[in-house]
Amino acid sequence: MQRPPSPRLPEGLPTRVKVVEVGPRDGLQNERQYVPASIKVDLINRLGRSGLTAIESASFVSPKWVPQMADGHEVMQSINRVRGTTYSALTPNMKGFEAAMRAGADEVVIFGAASEAFSHRNINCSIAESTQRFEPVASAAKAAGLRLRASVSCALGCPYQGEVSIDAVRDVVARFADLGCDEIDIADTIGVGTAGRVQEVMDAAASAFRLDGLAGHFHDTYGQALANILASLEVGVSTFHSSVAGLGGCPYAAGATGNVATEDLLFLLHGLGIETGVNLDDVVDAGAFISGALGRQGASRVGNALLAKRANLCDNTG
Repeated sequence: MQRPPSPRLPEGLPTRVKVVEVGPRDGLQNERQYVPASIKVDLINRLGRSGLTAIESASFVSPKWVPQMADGHEVMQSINRVRGTTYSALTPNMKGFEAAMRAGADEVVIFGAASEAFSHRNINCSIAESTQRFEPVASAAKAAGLRLRASVSCALGCPYQGEVSIDAVRDVVARFADLGCDEIDIADTIGVGTAGRVQEVMDAAASAFRLDGLAGHFHDTYGQALANILASLEVGVSTFHSSVAGLGGCPYAAGATGNVATEDLLFLLHGLGIETGVNLDDVVDAGAFISGALGRQGASRVGNALLAKRANLCDNTG
């Protein structure tokens, strides 16, 4: 049978995209039921085998605030590391950084908000104070030769103050750039962004930091994540975060859903002819695994559709 032609890459879009898998950390941290370390390790190993080269794996924050992530050291020490894959950990302070170092993190992640209201409610300080707190972490990461990534929360909207100005996003990006970050994530924490606004925000961020170091982190609360990713691709962004099976949410925003599902993101990118190096079927399997462990159906439309297709084929051939 003649193979169908490969899709033609639309002019101006990146030819290759890096997918940063955040399900094991950003996704699972919001689960009410405790997820054993063994399940987290199995999930990360499955994702690593799929070809993903960046996996956010743990968070070294106080277990009082995020009890789901209390086993970060055990998880990081137990995974089967794939050569060329970066395993990152969230580190809000020097204590967290030192714990991440002991656990063998390849990259540390710091975080701030473009919203003053969110910054005060989330970490009890102003935006300026939050970036100052990260100075010793950034210096230590650079001295240790670790990658340093920063995430800008509420870049498209805030659950407390509503609209967030583009100037505020640019200011936070510039602050993180001054800390020496290798990559900066522009995060739509509550999923209210729309394509036109996303392009404006990405253009503004690119005026304060190199475009190839920016990443899109989109939650799908209003069903706009894939549209926002396409809009970001059109301005040259080539790194995106996603969460297997659509895991996650935001504890500070009522109704906020998880990040765009990795399966859905891959289906979009591969349909555009953009290379990712990731095997979609393997990610679908990983999504089915973690959804089964949590006792519910995954939130990925692509994942659910492909699993249903597999089941139908088995029924018809069995």
